[in-house]
Amino acid sequence: MKKLTKMIHGGISGDEQTGAVSVPIYQVSTYKQNRVGEHKGFEYSRTGNPTRHALEELIADLEEGKAGFAFGSGMAAISAVMMLFNSGDHVILTDDVYGGTYRVMTKVLNRLGIQSTFVDTSNISTIEATIQDNTKAVYLETPTNPLLKITDIEACVSIAKKHNLLTIVDNTFSTPYWQTPITQGADIVLHSATKYIGGHSDVVAGLVVANSSDLGEKIHFVQNSTGGILGPQDSWLLMRGIKTLGLRMEAIEKNASRIAEFLVNHPAVGKVYYPGLADHANHDIAKKQSSGFGGMISFDVGSGEKAAEVIDKVRYFTLAESLGAVESLISVPAKMTHASIPEDRRTELGITDGLIRISIGIEDAEDLIQDLENALS
Repeated sequence: MKKLTKMIHGGISGDEQTGAVSVPIYQVSTYKQNRVGEHKGFEYSRTGNPTRHALEELIADLEEGKAGFAFGSGMAAISAVMMLFNSGDHVILTDDVYGGTYRVMTKVLNRLGIQSTFVDTSNISTIEATIQDNTKAVYLETPTNPLLKITDIEACVSIAKKHNLLTIVDNTFSTPYWQTPITQGADIVLHSATKYIGGHSDVVAGLVVANSSDLGEKIHFVQNSTGGILGPQDSWLLMRGIKTLGLRMEAIEKNASRIAEFLVNHPAVGKVYYPGLADHANHDIAKKQSSGFGGMISFDVGSGEKAAEVIDKVRYFTLAESLGAVESLISVPAKMTHASIPEDRRTELGITDGLIRISIGIEDAEDLIQDLENALS
């Protein structure tokens, strides 16, 4: 089954009992049992809900994994995955990660004894050099947020397997339409489904896919035990969003490619970060492991003052924290999504006050380019 078809017919398609083409929203907390322990597959909606189950089957299909899980947010998904580890365990993470990921690792999970080290995983040699006796996993963002760094997933998996480590990939920016890390050897894939998978700025959710039944059982145990589940209404919204994911990603990337070229040639713009540019670091790796480059672009205008001017002048780019929606969004990572990262750390990474991140939508590319031209001028 091709990807566009799988997004419509993957997982559990429709409802056998009624013939409904769309999986119903099972707004229910508990289920009748014929006898003690004898039920129809569902006991209590924290443990399993038919609508959520349909979504979980669909994302497992799309990511080509064994088991899927839906959580109340991307951070709930990340936290649940990290609960696979014990006090004293160590995790290596990409240095240029989403600020919320950095925060939960350094301000919450560290208090539970889970240790973390952030390194430039786009330079594969740094991964092996950082492995400790207590290291249990390597956590990748590729492309990263907000500098769009690319890590070679297969090369990372090779190192991880040699040292008996898990490989976890945040696939939010690429989505399973462009990139399927499990087919490249990753053990766990996760998403902030709030972004491209939902795609319409109307749901907050997280998704996890495991590449084995054993890992799936462990993640389900955490999900059921800690209870950070996604509700049926939001599960249904995600399934609806997935039906158009491929069409949206194609339209978004087409726009992004044109806008990236415009920014590269604009005199008011310094560095442009977009994996689709031939001179982007590890462009060849992005081309090898993904079938598309996505819709996220970051660019530096030199100062926080200039960034503020651009933000004030745009009309079609909405100033907002999120990304991956049908409407184009704009943000200043240093002041917004990555404000939780200490300033000296941001400076070290290159997340300057003048760095602007844009999430390209499905508007007409000419309107978006003209909007940026007016703001930059």
